[in-house]
Amino acid sequence: MLDRLMEMRLVGTAILLGMADVLHAFAIMDKDDVFKKTPCPAFLMFDNAAYLADMSFELPCKCKPEEVTSVVWYFQKSMGSQQTKVLTDFDGTMFLDSGHIRMGSDMLKRFSIRMFSLIVFQAQVKDSGHYLCGTKKGDFFYGYDVDVQPSKAITVAFEDRRQHPQKDHTEKHFSMFTTFWDWTKCDRCGVRGEQRRIGLCYVKSAYLYSRYHTVPTDVVSCGSRSVPERFQGTIRRRKPEVVIRSCLTPCVETKGPEEGVQSISNLIAKIGQKPWLPKVPIQFHKQQIGSGLIIACPGARPEHAVAWDKDSTRLYRTRFLTGVNKSMRVFIDHGNHLHIRFAQLDDRGTYYCWREGQMVAGFRLSVGFRGHRKRTLDDPETRYAIKAILTSYVLITMVFIGIHVSRCCCYVFRCTPMEWPD
Repeated sequence: MLDRLMEMRLVGTAILLGMADVLHAFAIMDKDDVFKKTPCPAFLMFDNAAYLADMSFELPCKCKPEEVTSVVWYFQKSMGSQQTKVLTDFDGTMFLDSGHIRMGSDMLKRFSIRMFSLIVFQAQVKDSGHYLCGTKKGDFFYGYDVDVQPSKAITVAFEDRRQHPQKDHTEKHFSMFTTFWDWTKCDRCGVRGEQRRIGLCYVKSAYLYSRYHTVPTDVVSCGSRSVPERFQGTIRRRKPEVVIRSCLTPCVETKGPEEGVQSISNLIAKIGQKPWLPKVPIQFHKQQIGSGLIIACPGARPEHAVAWDKDSTRLYRTRFLTGVNKSMRVFIDHGNHLHIRFAQLDDRGTYYCWREGQMVAGFRLSVGFRGHRKRTLDDPETRYAIKAILTSYVLITMVFIGIHVSRCCCYVFRCTPMEWPD
């Protein structure tokens, strides 16, 4: 009887495994059929897509012939440009760790191709242009018109101060407006936090170039190549914007320490002083006084809700966002990085980073005096000193020349005899 039951169980297991293989094969076939169901357009069109600088974006190659097993991505700054960048390793399998990408590096070092899709990390304004999916022979299947809008000159509005976003602007042949994304999560929990809402600039006009595919058909982002050049002078003056407001969200309850860990901790407390246990992983860093420092929150991207604290002091964007005060030495940029310019002794402390409403990391910063070392022209302090000296020299020279010119003018007008006509 037991043998019979074992045989039945083995047969059932084999049937289940067979069904799993069939389902897996069906899933693979269904995934391959995506390109069969999406025919490539007979005439190459460009889909419009807009992003904010320092964000990462992905462009899927939505169609390709069945026989094509790898794709090549091309980049053109403008239509018909002779300068075309080839973005591929000719295998379609290039992998890149986004954590090793430096801000402002060349696009050829900031892209990856995965499953025929192009991924660009930390996009810059100079990455705006046409992206084409094709083959090594130069056959194109799909195209994108990418507009990366700048974050440096972004317009900021604080709802708590009753500030409002930019109003729509209407001209004779086009109108400009802002399209906002959803509000981010509250960047802190248990205490007052902040939310952001990013808005990008868009144009509505009946005079857009027809080769660009947009939804709706008469609306594109302000930096799109489908906008006629005669409109761009006015459109460039409108910037993307971000709206910030306060929020309050309760923290999610976390499990306490296990019974054995709690007993050991209590025993240590009885024997002597209980050791300091950090709430989050702490990284230690030593900075030289007078030098600059940029701190990034681990795993955070510009579109995430990120907040910073120094010890028990909250660094709210209403006070520390870049551009709020031009003389700020400590500020947060729109990419969620914390900047410390010309580090001072009072900058010492622990800086905590919140990501998506949870505290995730801490940075213990110590500031000390620098030792004797040989100066080079690459040092920021050396460049600043040279710039200050040259500026002072130019100003002093201008004042010196101005004084002597004025003295000469006074001498000429006072000492030159007046000639009277006979």
